[in-house]
Amino acid sequence: MAIQYAITGTTAKGISASVERAVSEGSLESGAALPPVRRLAERLGVSPGTVATAYQELRRRGIVVTRGRGGTVVADAPAAASRRPPKVPEGLRNLAGGHPDPALLPDVAPPVRLSPGARSHRAAPRLPELEEAVRAWLGRDGVPVEHITFAHGALDLVGRLLSVELRPGDAVAVEDPGYHHLLDLVTALGLRTVPVAVDGEGMRPDALRTALRDGGVRAVVHSPRAQNPYGGRFSPARRDALAALLREAPDVLVVENDYASGIAGAPLHSLCAAGLTRWAHVRTVTKSLGADLRWAAAACDATTLARHDGRLLLTSGWVSHLLQAAVLALLTDADTSALVERAGTAYARRRDGLVTALAERGVTGHGRSGMNVWVPVRDESAVVNGLRTRGWWVAAGARFRVASEPGVRITAADLEEAEAVRLAADFAAVLGEAEATYGG
Repeated sequence: MAIQYAITGTTAKGISASVERAVSEGSLESGAALPPVRRLAERLGVSPGTVATAYQELRRRGIVVTRGRGGTVVADAPAAASRRPPKVPEGLRNLAGGHPDPALLPDVAPPVRLSPGARSHRAAPRLPELEEAVRAWLGRDGVPVEHITFAHGALDLVGRLLSVELRPGDAVAVEDPGYHHLLDLVTALGLRTVPVAVDGEGMRPDALRTALRDGGVRAVVHSPRAQNPYGGRFSPARRDALAALLREAPDVLVVENDYASGIAGAPLHSLCAAGLTRWAHVRTVTKSLGADLRWAAAACDATTLARHDGRLLLTSGWVSHLLQAAVLALLTDADTSALVERAGTAYARRRDGLVTALAERGVTGHGRSGMNVWVPVRDESAVVNGLRTRGWWVAAGARFRVASEPGVRITAADLEEAEAVRLAADFAAVLGEAEATYGG
């Protein structure tokens, strides 16, 4: 139903200002439908082109979005806070954070020598030694490494790519359930989220096909392994099936977030090595080396590199050489590499141990790679609160979901066998209580 608020104005600027004023004052709420172009033009006594120009400006600024046959509607407000996890109550075993085991992270000491002088590094923003190390790191997994760039973390890089490639109202295909900060980022950029269902092998080809065909998708963001929160990882067959679809959409930018490469517990089968036209493979080290290392590397096609680096040049200019030197020292240190390998083995053992313990009690958990286990449930609140009374704190799945079914996410990074057995028993008991209360 179209809105009742009386839009005013006789020019495109006046019409768009009227709508923006109503949105800011709350007279137009998120999801409210604007009148069709010709109907509003007739009511205001202006040409349809004037109204169309106003709507175009509102879309460009992220105030409205167009949803095909659903018409033009007021965009959702940026959800920068809506998906943040609640504070962990005192005295509970926290399995909701998605963080690595601190005991399996290296000691990080910054380089003692700063870059000489007060000169700019814009002419040479990347340390050549780190570029070489990154090419070796990605190249071992078959990722094309002709074009390399750096950023201040994966979301920093993804956000920059989406902002230079897309315009407000454009559609981005994302995993569902998926990474909650990415979902917030897409919304905050004024972009439209198109959910793509996942299973144990990552994005489902049938769901991606539908998104590409019906969703007007301009970009796809996915994780090839350690998918958060479901834990899926590409098989060669799944990668090939998705690549076949994406090769038929050469204008779609494909962003591959391999955020847990060192500790994923699964080999990489990269879409970016499958002959795509527009692509970027992103890697970070926060899960394997430490959260304070806000650095990411990306291999990408030449056009994507130029657009990313052009925008980076206009903002922060470069990633701190001090940070780059710290990352380089860790990436090339044999002891650190051995520790990361041990961490990957430990995370796989703990994750698989929890999935097995749940299965022995009739509870299905999903997690083929990474540090998390996703457990489908009927009532997220009942399960979270029930486990809370038994001393556990897990993440309700609502902040990870768009259209997928309910579930909870359990981070098993530091969950040893005895704890996993107790948690599985408590989980089964809570589900039994919920069934008795709500009738199954």
